[in-house]
Amino acid sequence: MNIVFMGTPEFSVPSLEKLIEKFNVKAVFTQPDKPKGRGKKVSISAVKEIALKNNIPVYQPEKIKKETEIIEKLKEINPDFIIVVAFGQILSKEILDIPKYACINLHASLLPKLRGAAPINWAIINGETVSGNTTMLMDVGLDTGDMLLKDIVDITGDMTAGDLHDILMERGADLLVKTINEYVKGTIVPEKQKDENSNYAPMLTKQSGEINWNTSGKDIYNLVRGLNPYPLAHCKYNEKNMKIHKVKVLDKVYDEIPGTIIEVNNDGIIVACKNSSLLIEVIQFPGKRSMTVEEYTRGNKIDRGVILQ
Repeated sequence: MNIVFMGTPEFSVPSLEKLIEKFNVKAVFTQPDKPKGRGKKVSISAVKEIALKNNIPVYQPEKIKKETEIIEKLKEINPDFIIVVAFGQILSKEILDIPKYACINLHASLLPKLRGAAPINWAIINGETVSGNTTMLMDVGLDTGDMLLKDIVDITGDMTAGDLHDILMERGADLLVKTINEYVKGTIVPEKQKDENSNYAPMLTKQSGEINWNTSGKDIYNLVRGLNPYPLAHCKYNEKNMKIHKVKVLDKVYDEIPGTIIEVNNDGIIVACKNSSLLIEVIQFPGKRSMTVEEYTRGNKIDRGVILQ
């Protein structure tokens, strides 16, 4: 079974490794190398690293659907399947029609819920109790193709986006192998998505992490979990940006303005919010590592009565 794999971040790596183990991966397509960090040193994608280790040809188109040479190369490879896992580019109908069997995408949500760029984060931000992976036949829409197989994962009360990412990343690889094998046998009946049941998980921005203290403690708790480990929820303490890694919801309701620091102790910072309060346990200020409030207040002061913005 000849496979062309398209993917870019760490999430794609177990899928590529499993496909290399089970099938014949003829080529890997990934995003172009990009400068990263303060030194702007050029870094390669996680997927490219695995491809190079396994001596698999790597192609890095800027815009795959517009590059004639790349499309001709795909036709020349003549794959049985094109498998896409978080590639980061839209494929044209011309590319989708190339493989013998199909273009199959692994998407980290239970479609048609949470189509789009950040389904793992938004599942937790939205307070979902289950998530999972869906394999689907690709079409020209954004995660709108016919569904093939699903794998459901429970979201526990303290699970972060990082935790869910790692679970779906590993289990997605097995789901892909199962999908390919069963699709070739003809034992999968593709299921059309019901657009009326769909919603979207847009790309995260800096604004996505801004805490609104006028919302409930539960909503803020979900936001903090859903943006951990990146890009992290944040607010302003005396004009300084404070990133928040971990919080706990408290039942006690205070009369103070939402966002007001009620108390600071070794357990954390108690903050008033709508219909409840929050205990902020782990924080990070610019230029500093993340630390518990107890660690931070050994050498720094956090004042009661300050209103977090």
